[in-house]
Amino acid sequence: MKKRALFVDRDGTILVEPPEDYQVDSLEKLEFVAGAISGMKSIAELDYELVMASNQDGLGTEAFPEETFWPAHTKMLRTLAGEGVFFDDQLIDPTFPQENAPTRKPGTGMFGKYLSGEYDLASSYVIGDRATDVELAYNLGAKAILLQPKEVGEKMLDGKAFASACVLITPIWAKVAEFLRQTDRKAEIVRKTSETDIRIELDLDGGGESKVDTRLKFFDHMLNQIVHHSGMSLVALCKGDLEVDEHHTVEDVAIALGEAIYQALGSKRGIDRYGFVLPMDECRAMVLIDFGGRADFVWDVEFTREMVGDVPTEMFKHFFKSMCVAMRCNLHIEARGENNHHLIEGVFKAFARALKMAVRRDVFSYQLPSSKGVL
Repeated sequence: MKKRALFVDRDGTILVEPPEDYQVDSLEKLEFVAGAISGMKSIAELDYELVMASNQDGLGTEAFPEETFWPAHTKMLRTLAGEGVFFDDQLIDPTFPQENAPTRKPGTGMFGKYLSGEYDLASSYVIGDRATDVELAYNLGAKAILLQPKEVGEKMLDGKAFASACVLITPIWAKVAEFLRQTDRKAEIVRKTSETDIRIELDLDGGGESKVDTRLKFFDHMLNQIVHHSGMSLVALCKGDLEVDEHHTVEDVAIALGEAIYQALGSKRGIDRYGFVLPMDECRAMVLIDFGGRADFVWDVEFTREMVGDVPTEMFKHFFKSMCVAMRCNLHIEARGENNHHLIEGVFKAFARALKMAVRRDVFSYQLPSSKGVL
C-alpha cells in the first residue's frame, strides 16, 4: 500500500504570522495559532507521514539571518514534540518571491521525494492558510484544507483554476482533525482473474450510497442490504463466468469486499471492534463479529431450498467464510426461520448492523481497542 502525507504549512497555520514583517525571528514572536497544538496532536496519530512545508523569504540572508530563525523554530518543534507531534520531513524554501524559484511553494521543486510514485498523493492533503497552499495541492495532485473563515477562503479561491483541490475551508483546527478522521476509511480493490473481473470501491463512512452489479440479481439485493444497514457506500461491479456457475462470482466478490473492509479499517484505532441480533418476520439472525486480526468462522444456518432467486443457498456460507478470512476477523453467524428468503436476508441485515457497530469510530478518540496494544 502506498504511503500518504499531510503537508502542513508553518506560518499562519501552526504559528501566528507577525503582521509587521511576516517573520517569526525571535522567541518573543513565537505564538501558536489557536487550536494548532491539539489539532496537530490529533492528526499526528493518523496513518499519514507528517511533513512541514514552508516558504521563509530570504532565510540565511541579512534580511533574515538563520541565527534568528532557528531558536524560535526549534522551540516550536520541541513544544509539538511534547504533545507527540513529530515531523517526518521538513521542507523549507529560503528564496524570495521575485526569484521565482521552482522550490518555492506553490512550485513542487522541494517535493521530488513525494512525486516518485511511492506516495498516494490523491489521498494526501496540504494544510495551509493561503491560496498558494491550495495551488500547491493542485500541483501535487493532492487535496487541500484551507485554514481560513469560510467567507474569506471562498473569496481567496474565487475564479482560481486550482480551487477544485480544496475540500475544506475552516478556521478551526478541531474541524480539520475531525474531517481527516472521518475521511480516512476508504479502499479500492481491483481483482482480475481468468474467472472474474471485479472492482470494489468502499467508504465506511459514505452514507449508504451504492452501485452494485454482479449479474446475480438476488446477490445484488443482498449486497445492497449490507450497504443500507451498515451506512457505508459501496461500488461492487463483477463480470464473472456465470456460464460455468455462480461459485466464482460469489467467492471472489466476498474476497474483494473483505479485503476492502480490512484496508479501510486501517490501524483500527478508535473503532468499537465488536458487534447484532435482529428478527425478520418469523426468522431471527445473530451475527457476532470481532475485528481482532484473526480469522475464525462459525456458520449455523440451515436452508430447505437449493436456490433463493438465482443464487444457490450453499454459496451463502461460502460468501461469508471467504469474506471473514479476507477481513481477518472472527465471524459467527446463526439464524433460524422457515422462509429461506427471509432467513438469508435476515443474515445479511444482521451482518450489516454488526459491521456498523464494530467499525463505528469516535473521531475524538484514537485508542486501540485491545489490551495487547495491537490488532
